[in-house]
Amino acid sequence: MRTRFLIVFQLFATLGCAQSKTLSPVALPPPPPQFTVDERSQVLNFWSQPGRYLITAPHDALEKGLWQVRLTVRGSTWLYNYNKVRKVSAPPTMNAQPANAQQQGWETWVVAKLNRDRWEAFQAAQDANEKLIGKRIAVSDKTIPTTEPPLPGPIQDDLLALAGDPPKFAEAVVPMERSVAFDDVTLTYQDNIRVSNPRYPYYRFSQGVNSEGAAVKEMPAERLDHLFRLAQVSESEARIMRAVSILEGGFDAINTYDTGFVSVGFIQFASLREGAGSLGAMLSEYKVDNSADFQRDLRQYGIDVCPNGLLDIVDPQTGAEITGSEANTRIIDDPRLIAVFQRAGLKSDSFIAAQIKSAKTQFFPANDTITVSVGGQSITGKVGDFIHSEAGMATLMDRKVNTGHLDPFVSVVSDVANQAGVANLSDLSSHELEIIQRMKYRKNYLDDSTLTQPGSSRLGRSSTNPSRHGKRGSRGGS
Repeated sequence: MRTRFLIVFQLFATLGCAQSKTLSPVALPPPPPQFTVDERSQVLNFWSQPGRYLITAPHDALEKGLWQVRLTVRGSTWLYNYNKVRKVSAPPTMNAQPANAQQQGWETWVVAKLNRDRWEAFQAAQDANEKLIGKRIAVSDKTIPTTEPPLPGPIQDDLLALAGDPPKFAEAVVPMERSVAFDDVTLTYQDNIRVSNPRYPYYRFSQGVNSEGAAVKEMPAERLDHLFRLAQVSESEARIMRAVSILEGGFDAINTYDTGFVSVGFIQFASLREGAGSLGAMLSEYKVDNSADFQRDLRQYGIDVCPNGLLDIVDPQTGAEITGSEANTRIIDDPRLIAVFQRAGLKSDSFIAAQIKSAKTQFFPANDTITVSVGGQSITGKVGDFIHSEAGMATLMDRKVNTGHLDPFVSVVSDVANQAGVANLSDLSSHELEIIQRMKYRKNYLDDSTLTQPGSSRLGRSSTNPSRHGKRGSRGGS
């Protein structure tokens, strides 16, 4: 079933969808729209009902102030480019460190400007709050200096030449509260997200919203067992996915403010710039596997997916059918659409199971093929040939989920393989611990007692090596 699905998915990869440009130079007729005129009218009528969508001042405005300090989109983008031109990186929750003395000088100036910008933005917010609500708000925010910081002085010439003239890193804004009412649940968001890291390099949409959802680690074990069984994944795979999902969100998590564009679910399936990505692939699989529940959970509210994986939506304001990057924009601008995904994550076991199944298909690394050079000879094999522990698989899956790839896995494996002088990748099983230690990313899964570790086995726990548990994964195998 899955093989047929992937073949069909690839065959349509060069086709557009309603109002999308053809992705191939070959003149192929586009498929018909995903919604009929009557269906678009039904979506429009639903969202037009009184009380479905309300925009108000935040409920905590008197506590936190109507005006608040936020990282700027332009500032975040500059910080991303600053890291890129320095050729340094770090996990999203951490700041990239300077690589040399020259970069340390730049870093000192950037931090000084950041502190000054946040302090000035806070003064502007306090002045505005005093005029509007008659008082200055005592806000506890450790990212804002308590006393006036000095001016940073002129930017270094070499930093200016390399990264360009930076904008303000902070500004005073008015977050608005947005409530979306379905018949069975009302969901509330605030735009102008306050990111915990004041120099977060991936903030892109001030109108975006987010919700971490109900954390997987806090869900009852019986409930989780039921959901993973429904998705037809093994117990070992379930433990690995649970461990990785702790760093992402709940099955009902959503995010429309960062470089993922539209992100959904416990692995944060993202649409990315083109309006497809891992989110489009997950939705395509769900639509093929369970069209009735797909209609109930998503399509009746105006969310669909094209045969090529592009998002396809009905604009709640106009009833127009929009796809791809334009669909991204509309979902980011109008939280009614992202709320559809969150409601499905709250109410539908089928949608949750679709997330789990697609997480295995797209991000589980056991079947990924790699080629390394050992002693001038190329050796090809699968990750599961020599990474057997759950901690090892979780470490690699963490990388793949967060970055979209396993880098620098191939170079690490190549280095270890040459030092060991192995003839086959399977011979690296005894070196798994060293490989995983060098691949650690956001979390050290070698310290996770719930997961099997390199060189160990646990009674009653199957290996993550796919050759040892057959087709217990998704329907029909991979």
